[in-house]
Amino acid sequence: MPKYLFQVSFTAEGTRGVLAEGGTKRKQAVAQLMKSLGGKLETMYFAFGSSDSFCIAELPDHASAAAGTMLVGASGAGRVTTTVLMTPAEIDEACARQGKYRPPGS
Repeated sequence: MPKYLFQVSFTAEGTRGVLAEGGTKRKQAVAQLMKSLGGKLETMYFAFGSSDSFCIAELPDHASAAAGTMLVGASGAGRVTTTVLMTPAEIDEACARQGKYRPPGS
């Protein structure tokens, strides 16, 4: 199953929710979201900086990842940036594929 990195920046509303419920309940809610989309939350961390939370999850496909991102965004509780994660073996496979490319100006 593909893995995804979700970087979440909470809105004021989302931050109030975390303050009221705590981090453990937020992790449980995220795990339930991933499960409802056919996947599994692998890990979740809270952080300082431009992102308030980092989650790595396995999901069946890109549509499932997009659905989770849209659900969070539509709730008004946070903004999500999603990154597809690839294994070293997947990069090996990509390196083995030969395509044709002409750089600009060549």
